[in-house]
Amino acid sequence: MAGRQTTGPAASRPNEVGRIDPQATAPAKSRRGHRRIGIVRLSVLAVMIGIVTGFGAVVFRDLIGLIHNLLFLGQAKVAYEANVFTPTSPWGPFVILVPVLGAMIVTFLVEKFAPEARGHGVPEVMDAIYYKGGVIRPVVAVVKSLASAVAIGSGAAVGREGPIIQIGSALGSTLGQLIRLVSADRIILVAAGAGAGIAATFNTPIGGVLFAIELMLPEVSVQSFLPVALATGTATFIGQFFFGQQPAFAVPALASLHVDGSAVLSLCLYALLGAITGLAAAGFIVGLHKVEDLFDLIRQRYLRHGLGMLLVGIMIYALHETLGQYYVEGVGYATIQAILQGQLSFFPLLALLFVCKLLATSLSLGSGSSGGIFSPSLFMGATIGAAFAGLVAMLHLPIPVSIPSFAMVGMGAMVGGGTGAVMTAVTMIFEMTLDYNIVLPMILAVAVSVGVRRLLSPESIYTIKLFRRGHFIPKALHANMFLVRRAHEVMDSNIAVAPADTDFEEFIRRPEHQGRMLHVVVTRADRIFGVLRINTGLRRGVERMSEGVTLGDVAYRNFTIVRANDIALQVIRRLSRKHAMMAVVIRGKHVPRPADVLGVITKEHVADAVTNSIEIYPG
Repeated sequence: MAGRQTTGPAASRPNEVGRIDPQATAPAKSRRGHRRIGIVRLSVLAVMIGIVTGFGAVVFRDLIGLIHNLLFLGQAKVAYEANVFTPTSPWGPFVILVPVLGAMIVTFLVEKFAPEARGHGVPEVMDAIYYKGGVIRPVVAVVKSLASAVAIGSGAAVGREGPIIQIGSALGSTLGQLIRLVSADRIILVAAGAGAGIAATFNTPIGGVLFAIELMLPEVSVQSFLPVALATGTATFIGQFFFGQQPAFAVPALASLHVDGSAVLSLCLYALLGAITGLAAAGFIVGLHKVEDLFDLIRQRYLRHGLGMLLVGIMIYALHETLGQYYVEGVGYATIQAILQGQLSFFPLLALLFVCKLLATSLSLGSGSSGGIFSPSLFMGATIGAAFAGLVAMLHLPIPVSIPSFAMVGMGAMVGGGTGAVMTAVTMIFEMTLDYNIVLPMILAVAVSVGVRRLLSPESIYTIKLFRRGHFIPKALHANMFLVRRAHEVMDSNIAVAPADTDFEEFIRRPEHQGRMLHVVVTRADRIFGVLRINTGLRRGVERMSEGVTLGDVAYRNFTIVRANDIALQVIRRLSRKHAMMAVVIRGKHVPRPADVLGVITKEHVADAVTNSIEIYPG
């Protein structure tokens, strides 16, 4: 067995003393053939992922434009400006059937080739990271591209960021699988693809990095951060080359927040807006999954999705006939841009658009569409913020009220509250608008929003789907304090050091060894020979053994040597690499001798160190 040597009589009668081979409890999935690469090679691979994802974002957006123009306008052209309202369709009332046609195509692609492509994508990426070692099937990238492009192009009220995140992640995973990387390195490439995707889509490189850190990476270090940053920067450059360097939304110049008495009242209003968006985010999370449960009652998948998109088609046609625009179809950027430009400020209209977008997105994703929730969250946040500003303006308070400012804060608060990615929300809204004056109010509103949402819905819109599957996703990044403790702080020093030729029965019957767990370091010829853990089962097993068995006969040889000042992380890695049941802690750096033994560390001692370290974490 790998990492273990057995010699002497113990090899011929392991069952007589009730020993358990530690390899029997090792994970069934072997890592044989997988390799870990250095940070330089990992960074090169990340740049490759950034390049492919950047071009992928370009192709994806062009594909959306082509499908949208074909289905809504009957024109075979790629040019499509999402920030401008869609012209009136020549199909008239038959435009209602455009989302239904898209639903049939999406259902075929998803059911036939990749069920993972259904929904908003990010939960599947998180599931792959935390439960599948970063493994995502390569076909997901292709199917997600096609299905989401058809869904968005045909009018489904979903976003384009979720698909490109899943596409970039699938590319990273595929590359990691092709060159047979260990799961840790493969997960970094998955996160790099996710960050690159969202950065290329919105021209937000910092936001892309923070998105990967907050939602994708199980740990943050130079080894993981550098590849993500390189992939994100590369994808952003490619996106800017094709789409331009302008921010995602054009925003008029906003007045800065003067630090005086009126600023306190303004910040209180922004905090109140955060609380309202927190309520809305909780309603979105719960409502989406209630609608999904309702549609799941319809077993025929084509009927299910077709019915949902028929209702969306009726909604967008009704809005067009009564209000002059389709408003909630597709990503909805045109409506957001109109609000930020001050073209939409009527409170009843904004409230209606919020309700319609909430319903349309829930119907689209709940019935089986493929697309993201980031853009719908931006839409709903903008309508809430602008409507709130309209109400405040009616109160004639002695403070300036800017509808674009409150709309922008509402966008960040809705995204942060719904997704739980608070740093990402603040940073991305700033990068999408390039107005620094809004950062302080947004930080306050996002913090309040996520707090209110967590009171009402502990799971975010990304994690609730996995939670319902029984897959728990951590809600915080914790510094593993126990990993920096020294070996001599973690070890058990209450041990025995004895020669290999010591009679086993006589040893365990000594008064000082009675009635307790005992760790023994076995020596031979002034060298450390093996280790042994004497417990109740072993004591009972010795009663059935023949006489003459020594400590050397039953000692394990799968141990490792660590130094007193080694940190716990190094100890754990040595235990893992050598498949060792125990680490012997010695003083000094010279050749280990029995006289240098200070103690031992087992997995139980590591677990105790973990237990003690989590006391510093809140909650």
